[in-house]
Order: sequence, then C-alpha cells, then structure tokens
Amino acid sequence: MKTRGLIDIAELTTQEIDELMLVASDIVENPERYAEKCKGKKLATLFYEASTRTRLSFESAMLDLGGNVIGFSDAQSSSVSKGESVSDTARTVACFADIIAMRHPKEGAPLVAQMSVNIPVINAGDGGHNHPTQTLTDLFTIKRELGHVDHLVIGCCGDLKFGRTVHSLVTAMSRYPGVRFVFISPDELRIPEHIRAEVLDAKGISYVETTSLDDVMPELDILYMTRVQRERFFNEADYLRLRDSYILTQEKLKPAKEDMRVLHPLPRVNEISIAVDSDPRAAYFRQVKNGKFIRMALILKLLSENA
Repeated sequence: MKTRGLIDIAELTTQEIDELMLVASDIVENPERYAEKCKGKKLATLFYEASTRTRLSFESAMLDLGGNVIGFSDAQSSSVSKGESVSDTARTVACFADIIAMRHPKEGAPLVAQMSVNIPVINAGDGGHNHPTQTLTDLFTIKRELGHVDHLVIGCCGDLKFGRTVHSLVTAMSRYPGVRFVFISPDELRIPEHIRAEVLDAKGISYVETTSLDDVMPELDILYMTRVQRERFFNEADYLRLRDSYILTQEKLKPAKEDMRVLHPLPRVNEISIAVDSDPRAAYFRQVKNGKFIRMALILKLLSENA
C-alpha cells in the first residue's frame, strides 16, 4: 500500500480537514498535552527553494511535539549540487528520518519523492502547483477568525496565475457550501484556465473576475492578498510592470466590512501598507502562528497513520 503523505490538498476530505482543525485548536488550548507526542521521531526538511515561514513553522511544529529536525535550507549545501536526483535524495534521507517536508521549484518533485520512499512526504510548495499546508493554515485562520469556513465571499487579489497558495485555497474552499470567489488581478495574472475548468466550473462554484479591488471590497468576508512573484517571471520587464498592480492601504479598507479579514501567505513586498498592520482586520501575522499548530496536527496524523 502506498505510504500516506500530503502532496495535494485534494487528497484530504473535508472531514479530515475539519478533524485536523479540531486537533490544532486543542493544541492551542492544551500545548502541554502534545509536548512529547513525537519524542524519538525525526522530521527532515528538504527545502530546495527559499523559505522563512514554512520551513521554520515545520521545524517549530516538530520541536514543540518533542521530536527532532534534520535537513537543509539550501539545495546547494546538499548533494543536489553534485547532480543527485530528487528520488535518490529522498531515499537517502528516509534512512534517517520518519517524515519529510519538501519544497521544490519544480512541480511534481514532492510526488516523485513520495513515490520513492516508505515514509510520509509533505509537499511544502512545488513551483506554481500546490501548497497544501499553507491552505490548511488559511482554513484554520478563517475558522479561528470568523468561526466557520462555509458561506463566505473570498476575494483573491494579485498574482492568481502563479500563486500556488491561491490554487490550493480555491480547491479546498470549493468543497464547502455557500462559498463564492471574487478574483482580482491584472489580465496577465488571471486564475489559470485549469482551475476554472476543473474546480470552479466542474463544481458549479460561483465566481467573478475583475481588475478592480475597490469595486468589490464591500462584499468580501476574506481578502486574500498575494504578492507578484519575481521568481515566477521569465521577463523582468513584465514583473516590474505588474508588481504594484494592487496596494492595500487603510483608505482602501474603509468600505470593507468590520469583520472582514485580510490574509496573506507572506512574504509581502509592498502590496500591503505597513499602516494596515494595526487594523484588527489584518490577520496575516496571526495566520503565520496558526501555521505551526495546523502543521503539528498534520504531522501527528501522518505519523500515526504510518506507524
């Protein structure tokens, strides 16, 4: 039987997601109960691409569960620099670790790793494809901030073409009742056709596309801001032209609902003014903290399933 990991958010049922959020909530309330749950276990973090929040969140999650962490944060400091394949690296690391978290710039690399080993592999982001644990973080944050994840209007703003966090979020949220999406982006960075066809249209999910954030601000329950990602562009001129398409300021927030929440997977560049940070609707740093708790819950689930 194939070892269970998490490569794509679609692999989790809504029941499993809800259960993970329940465990994460209990971790928040009773951290001491989980302090030695992973004693004697090792997490390997294989990060072929730069990361701050995701890598440190995984490492903090395992340490807070009483486990240990090995791995690398720069592929050039590993045998990858000598030409080692993803499969061989994963098989080697599986000799030392109980679970792997992998980030890679190439789509599908974590799946290759999972197919090569008999321990769970968690996709910590692969190219523009998927970022399932960020989506779990997003859902858990929405749940903690608003009390529910259904019957919401979700505005996704910025780079919707290359933004793997948006792709994963849409896939997950589309399975909850009463969810409607508003996609705000330049024409060049619209949500990909495969997301529209395979997720939104296939499930009859209501959505609109617009280039104006101001026009839709009053109707949003969640505003999910994203940066225009320099690393996904082949043309520097296109990046420079599009990077400042949307900048969220306190002035732009004025027509928003009082209980609307602003999320962002971070890092931000200049798409959210630092003046917004003090607004109670700004939830993105609380979102970062929530990431550790939901990843703790996921690690526990996968290790118990594969024990």
